[in-house]
This record gives sequence, C-alpha cells and structure tokens, in this order.
Amino acid sequence: MSTTLRLGDHELSSRLILGTGKYASLELMKEALTVSGTEMVTVAVRRVELGERGTGAFIDYLPEGMALLPNTAGCYTADDAVRTARLAREAGYSSLVKLEVIGDERTLYPDVVGLLEATETLVKEGFTVLPYTNTDPVVERELLERGAAAIMPLASPIGSGQGVSDANALRILRELFPDTTLIVDAGVGTASDAALAMELGADGILMNTGVASAADPVAMARAMGLAVEAGWLAASAGRIPRKLHASASSPNEGMISS
Repeated sequence: MSTTLRLGDHELSSRLILGTGKYASLELMKEALTVSGTEMVTVAVRRVELGERGTGAFIDYLPEGMALLPNTAGCYTADDAVRTARLAREAGYSSLVKLEVIGDERTLYPDVVGLLEATETLVKEGFTVLPYTNTDPVVERELLERGAAAIMPLASPIGSGQGVSDANALRILRELFPDTTLIVDAGVGTASDAALAMELGADGILMNTGVASAADPVAMARAMGLAVEAGWLAASAGRIPRKLHASASSPNEGMISS
C-alpha cells in the first residue's frame, strides 16, 4: 500500500482531510487543524470568503502550506454545483473539487442523478472531481466511468456522528474497486469510527463535525489524526482471522513436562 495519498496534484502524508466549518472561533479551528496533522482542508465555496493573507481574512487562520479542497456544499442541482466549482477555479483556489449535489434537505443524502451529470461536465472541463456519494456500487461505477478521480461514500449521514453504519458496504466497495481511491466522507463521530473505516479499506477520511463540534475540538483533532494513521497501519499489516475457539499464544513444543 502506498505511504501517501494522492489527490490531483497533491501528494499527502496525512490521510485525514478536515472541514473548516462549525468551529466556535477561527483561532480554535487553526489550532485543531494544526494538531491533527492534516495537510488538506475542505472549504465551502458558497459560504466562505477566503480573502488574502495578511488582511485578517479566513485564509489567515489556515496553517501555512495547507492545501485547499473547494467543495460545493449547499448545492441542490447539478447546474448550481458546476457553477460553484467554476467560481472556485476562477478565483484561483483549485481545479480539485469535492462535489456535492444534495438531494434531500433533511437527510442530506446525495442526488445521484445530478451528481453523475455534474461529474461528467466538470471532468470534461478539466476538474479533478471527488464526488460525495452513497455506498451503492452501481452509482460508484457510473461515477468512475464519467471520470471521477475517487469515490467518497458516506459512513452515515452528514453530521450525524453515527460512525460506519454499514461495514459490509465499505468492504464490498473496496473489493469491487481495489485500485480506486476511496475516501469515507461524513458520519465519523469519534476516533474508533475513523480507525474502523480505515481498517475496512478506506484510503482516507474526510470529516468536519466530529472534530469541530466535539467538547474539546483540539483534543479530538489529535485523536482523529492518530486513529486514521492507526487504522491505515492495521489495514496494511493484515489482521489475524477471527476464530470460533481459542488459539494458544505460546507453542506446545519444548514445554517442560511434569
């Protein structure tokens, strides 16, 4: 397994990508991002004005060298998502885009029809598209055929903190698309959720609420960074198979007889 995560032109040592919303203050956000070890943050193009460094703008609170992943959060149609991605690129942010086309206001589940349409359009325009989607392998295959650079299935609904609601679904996606970058996006609530998702075969975790809304966001950010690393290392190492009965840790050969 590769020791780095490649997304577009970015090669990342950390496999944790954090969001920048919901923090009590920008100072708190900066501290959490720093201790997490993340090298990429996602920013809602429609909700945040980055501004210029040195002006006290939002971007001043991002650690130096942090890669930006614009996202189309808040878009409910393919046209709106495409327009938002174009605005981000024209503003000089990135041609890398976390593509969201929301289909339901309450559950925030993706509109897969709109997502497929927007993916195809943006890929043709030279974007590196990372689509937020569900765990349906048919949808994932269609996204990849349209040129998506990765698949980004939810672990559970956005902001719910439920963790991995369907472990088998993630296992199936990893088995069906072994060479595709798979990033779990949404629903991770605590460190054990992140570690489990990585052990199930994810290449990375993208999250926001689980850190930003924790009682201590800085401590949780550090925990998430460690959990993602631990989960990836465990997946790389290969766990022992589960057995019905006990298996002695020490061999019987050479035992002292009575």
